[in-house]
Amino acid sequence: MALTGKGFFTWQLKNCEGANAEAIANKAQAANLSHAVVKVADTTFAYGYDSQNNDITAPVVRALHNRGMQVWGWHYVKGNDPAGEARAAVQRCQQLAVDGYVIDAEAEYKESGKSAAARTFMSALRASLPNLPIALSSYRYPSYHTTLPWREFLEKCDLNMPQVYWEQAHNPDTQLARTVQEFANTSLVGYARPVIPTGSAYGTGGWRATPDDLRLFFSKAQSLGLSAANAYSWDWATSAGNTDLWDAVANYSWPFIPSAPIITPPTGSATGALSGAAADLLTRYFSALNNGDVDALVALYQPNAAHVTAQRTVVSSSAIRDYYNDLLTNRLPSANFVMRSSSGHDPTCMFTWTANSSNGLVNDGSDTVGLRDGLIQYHYTRFTVA
Repeated sequence: MALTGKGFFTWQLKNCEGANAEAIANKAQAANLSHAVVKVADTTFAYGYDSQNNDITAPVVRALHNRGMQVWGWHYVKGNDPAGEARAAVQRCQQLAVDGYVIDAEAEYKESGKSAAARTFMSALRASLPNLPIALSSYRYPSYHTTLPWREFLEKCDLNMPQVYWEQAHNPDTQLARTVQEFANTSLVGYARPVIPTGSAYGTGGWRATPDDLRLFFSKAQSLGLSAANAYSWDWATSAGNTDLWDAVANYSWPFIPSAPIITPPTGSATGALSGAAADLLTRYFSALNNGDVDALVALYQPNAAHVTAQRTVVSSSAIRDYYNDLLTNRLPSANFVMRSSSGHDPTCMFTWTANSSNGLVNDGSDTVGLRDGLIQYHYTRFTVA
């Protein structure tokens, strides 16, 4: 499921409108948020219960869903019991019917031996949640944290939600640009994934983010062609004396059309529930693939479009042309491409697909595209040839 627009992370729901589900949903709707990221687990334990052991998260998820917003669940993990942490994640995601899951892995995962823990965790997670979008939330600069198992996490993730926290500074645009650049370096992180950054809406140690910081952060995210961005945290930005931070995000214009999440069933070939420019583009895209028409494929992209795979990110028509020449000539010659499902809203959509060629089969194609003026501005694709 694609993410587009503005989102807020919550930490303790009791500090977010007193955990009142309708008040939370009303406030999110008034701020024109497209999504919220709520804490659902901590290590091997479920999270989001009150002192009487009542689940206060479930009503919030339902209320936000009823207003057409996505809800993603985040989970702080340490890697000391990766199988147990995966079980907690799966149980909570299924209980709450969240739209996506976010892994918060930080200092504990920089310890020796944690690469194996990350592999165990991600394998167990994906085995039980094969179709749920998963994101990694960790440090902004992987070059500063080389012992964290970036490769092991990102290999099975769909998105990357780095914590671009500009503490003790006020240059979020510069820091975000560096973050995006570093995460495009596969020699550093193993796999490039679409970046949806999280910025600072809090203060610490005498420093505090400013409304101008947040406006600059969201503006830079849009100028970089990112489909969405978040702020952390709802709790802090709505506390006494800090509501100017909430207002800065709420008043920032990032268009979003609320609607209940729509996912077409994976049967047959169809543009599914999409309409407008996205549906038209996907029809033309699969027609060009099946006709082996590279010129028609390249014509579907903006001249400065970004094309992302697990191995690299390129930004140029010539590089995109090279990709399709290789795909249709060498990797999947004379293939029959079939779209299996689609979801999202203009200008962003996701779709799954299969292909059958003399060189092998693709059964797990999963793509995200972002459109601008009816053409592809951003395209992330993931698949394996068996």
